[in-house]
Amino acid sequence: MGNVTEADTRRAIGANIKRLREAHEPFWSQERLAMETCRAAGVPAAPLGRKEISRYETGKRAPREWLPFIAQALGVSVEELLPPDAPAEPPLPTLAEYLPDDDPLAPLRDPAGRRIGMAEVRDLGQRVHGLRLADDVMAGGDLIRPALRELRRAVRLYRRGTHSGHVSRQLLVQIGELAQIAGWIASDAGQLADAERIYRLGISAAREAGDSTLVGNVAGALAYQYSNSGRETDGVVLAQVALAESGADAPAEARALALDRLAWAHTQVGDVQGVMRALGEASEALVPRQERDRAGYLYWVNAEELRIMESRCFTELRRPLRAVPLLREVLAGYDATRTREMALYLSWLVMALADANEPEEAAATARRMISLAADVSSRRTGERTRIVLRRLGDFVAVPEVAELLADQERATG
Repeated sequence: MGNVTEADTRRAIGANIKRLREAHEPFWSQERLAMETCRAAGVPAAPLGRKEISRYETGKRAPREWLPFIAQALGVSVEELLPPDAPAEPPLPTLAEYLPDDDPLAPLRDPAGRRIGMAEVRDLGQRVHGLRLADDVMAGGDLIRPALRELRRAVRLYRRGTHSGHVSRQLLVQIGELAQIAGWIASDAGQLADAERIYRLGISAAREAGDSTLVGNVAGALAYQYSNSGRETDGVVLAQVALAESGADAPAEARALALDRLAWAHTQVGDVQGVMRALGEASEALVPRQERDRAGYLYWVNAEELRIMESRCFTELRRPLRAVPLLREVLAGYDATRTREMALYLSWLVMALADANEPEEAAATARRMISLAADVSSRRTGERTRIVLRRLGDFVAVPEVAELLADQERATG
């Protein structure tokens, strides 16, 4: 099809939506399609209206996250709405494309392999940290390909090269750190099975390197995924194991992070006492103590991040009087370039305000949250947007909420 522009794709999708809508028996108006799409998405009928469907059909706007639900309403696959002569966006890569089927950490022991020294290890470490910094401002869907390429490169470096015992250990440490951030990116992109395999690779590398703090950090990241993906009990167990692996002598930030993840795991199973105990211990762990080296991957763990987790726990436990002040305080000074995190934290503020029976402010906050999340390629922000809209549906009689629900798509433009 040549150089297909985004506008071309929008117009082609819009034409397909219009054609299928008008061919529907009985005939569906744009308003009826909007209503059926909201029903398919499980949200109140107000978030999507006739004007939004019209914008889609004329190619003025892309349906984005609404596309699967429009397809479901029309009784067709998403592929049938895409341009017929243009390939769909390439699927996200899987781990199998990047790592060997056997033990990824088994050295090939090639005597002719390139000699690897600390210079290569330092280069790898800089790329790993660069990936972490990129994750601060970009979402999983945007980073999954470079993350998996780096992981493959690191594993091949370890397997194919020859290196001393010290270099070998440092390579394993970097693979463990890379697996932690790559697993996080895969999880954010919605590739949970791959994320778990990546995390397990990182745990193996860190354990072989003898770095217990790193073992605990990677295991804690997997526990966090469990807690957020329907494996709440497994999340508690693994979070406890991760804390134990880190050890009492772990850096303050590592222990605080492990305790924070344990608090969240307890939140997901409704263990209030466990939550309060873990949050208290996390705050105590971060109190300054004897100076020692801190791993680079802990650069972001600070008192502000602990307050964010505390506020999220209180929100999930339906304690808005404690959650709202904390969230307001943290968000007032939060780095606006971290769009994904800002959108996520605003979503918890929406929920806390709704629980506090403040629907007007909840609607205003939701408008800001949804606008930020609109162009973020993250499974988590998409899920939180749907959760927020469903929650605000309880206040549809409030004018500010009704306006938001009726105008939500325009606000994301």
